[in-house]
Amino acid sequence: MVAAFIVDVLRLCGWLAFLTAVFVPIERLFARSPSTLFRRETANDLGYYFLNSLVPAALMAAPLALVAATVQQVVPSGFHVFMRGLPLWASIPIGLVVADIGSYWGHRISHASPTLWRFHAVHHSAEHMDFLVNTRAHPVDMVVTRMFGLVPLYILGLGTAGAAGSLLPVVITLIGTFAGFFIHANVRWRMGPVEWLVATPAFHHWHHSRNDHINRNFAATFPVIDRIFGTHYLPAHFPAEYGLEERLPETMTGQLIGPIVGGRRVAPSR
Repeated sequence: MVAAFIVDVLRLCGWLAFLTAVFVPIERLFARSPSTLFRRETANDLGYYFLNSLVPAALMAAPLALVAATVQQVVPSGFHVFMRGLPLWASIPIGLVVADIGSYWGHRISHASPTLWRFHAVHHSAEHMDFLVNTRAHPVDMVVTRMFGLVPLYILGLGTAGAAGSLLPVVITLIGTFAGFFIHANVRWRMGPVEWLVATPAFHHWHHSRNDHINRNFAATFPVIDRIFGTHYLPAHFPAEYGLEERLPETMTGQLIGPIVGGRRVAPSR
């Protein structure tokens, strides 16, 4: 177990080195707002990076096993055989859309529920956007959003072993993870017609704006989902400010414990 943990940490260090090599030069050359390499919250964000790369998967193992067992009893096996037999070129787009619709509603509910918002507010506490903000999230919040995205895949038979050669969940996770870092990046890019097809930094930055449009742009990958459900917002400019009106604890420990034990609460976004 110790050896496996060390391997996971080394893997995450390599992934972090890759992300840094990709995004830091881009954010230096095309910065949306002035920044330094190390922010006041950088240490916390690095802590969240490792924590949320290890803990949520462990927390979801038992619930997902229960979901898989339940689905096998309810959904006709022939349907799952058909879905698992789809080639990757067909199953990847289906899986991405289904997972994004599920996570959209998990994300939106996290804004509407006072209880879930206490956990989700950690992610919205960032007052400066860059790629590392992607992993600033309470593990409970990560589990909720991911479960909403994964459960529909399991219902369709695309989240279990055998689906598209067992590669689909891995491919969707890799695409979603990299896209998550990209849409938080501190870049001033506008991408024209591409912004109608996939989520971009301009699209997601408005979701992190201070109050005015925090209940917009919930989708992680496909903006059309927000268009369908009436939550899309993408003007020609970027937000002037990010973050929350009320400050959360500055320490990572305080941010992790606060939503659980109570204390100062941040009201749900309006």
